[in-house]
This record gives sequence, C-alpha cells and structure tokens, in this order.
Amino acid sequence: MNTSVDLFGADYSVYVRICRIALAEKGVDYKLHPVDIFADGGPPQEYLDLNPFGRIPSFRHGSFELYETDAITAYIDAAFDGPELMPRDAETCARARQIIRLADAEIYKHLVWGIYVPWKSKETMPGLERADLVLGELQRLAGENWMAGDQFSLADAYVYPMLTYVSIVPEGRVHLAKFAGLTRWMEQMASRKSIVFSQFSDEIS
Repeated sequence: MNTSVDLFGADYSVYVRICRIALAEKGVDYKLHPVDIFADGGPPQEYLDLNPFGRIPSFRHGSFELYETDAITAYIDAAFDGPELMPRDAETCARARQIIRLADAEIYKHLVWGIYVPWKSKETMPGLERADLVLGELQRLAGENWMAGDQFSLADAYVYPMLTYVSIVPEGRVHLAKFAGLTRWMEQMASRKSIVFSQFSDEIS
C-alpha cells in the first residue's frame, strides 16, 4: 500500500522549492498544500497544529511529520529510493553542508531579503553592497560543474532557488554576471527537470 507524501507551504518560498526539488530528484509523488504565512491573520490553526512556529515548509509521510527544511530534505534523501542527494566522502559532504549553511546565512538573508524582497516593494536594496562578497565566496567554494563534488546534491537544490530570485532583479543580474562560474552553473541547472517542475511564478512571468 502506498503511503501519502504531503508538503505544506507556498510555491513562492525558496525553502518549499528546495523540498520540491529534492522530492522530484527522488521521483517521489507528493501533494503540495498551499500555506501562505503572509496572509491576513497568519497561517490557519490547522497548520499551526503541524508547525507551531508558523514557518514553511512542513512535511508529512504517512503519519510521520516534520518541519525545518534541512530535516525534511535529509529525510527525503534517506527514506526514498533514487539518487543519493549528498556526497558520501567526508570532504565533499562537508563542503556541500558548508555551502548549504552559506545559502541560509548569507544568500537568503542578505541577497533574497536584501535584494529581491525590497526590489519587489520598490525600496532600497541593502544586499547589493554584500553581493560581490557572497557570490565571490560561493564561486570559490563551488565545484567545477556542481556546487559540491561531481554530481547534483542538496547544495545545488539550496542555492539555485535563492540565486533565481537574485537574477530576477536587474541589479542582481549585474552582480551575478561578474561570476562566470556561477552563470554557467545557473544555465546548466535551468533545464534540469526538477528545476523546471518547481518554478516560481515570478520566474515564469
């Protein structure tokens, strides 16, 4: 008997997209349940029963429930058949985890929320001042073809949705264009099935 897989969150969220990419890479069928944490009054109580902090995404596999993206993606990698989403050797795995933390601490905080979000609101974009530092270090750490090692990993799944939002902003594209390695990687990733399947609405329009 098949056990249902449910993902809860908004399709505009980079963290929801990371989980969607991981599920697609594993070939897992799932249902996305829309949850808009920015709606008037916040998320509904039924969602708060699943995640009392009201953040997205959350995840359910049968009766097993999780929240926090790193826990969800680690579970997806371990629980389902398909290609492994983290490198096996210690050094490459550590590099992938370092890049994931860089994505959380720098790309999301300073480039998504410091460039894309204020751009949408027609406000000053403070993240532009930090863009070259963050992007330059990301390019230095990344592998030749993938973020870590010689195959796709969760590091790629984390970074791509965030840099996509940066690339939507004209000023963000200017900074990205300075880093040829990241530009090539973005172009390579854009046609991957899991990436196309999980596109943001702003990415399509």
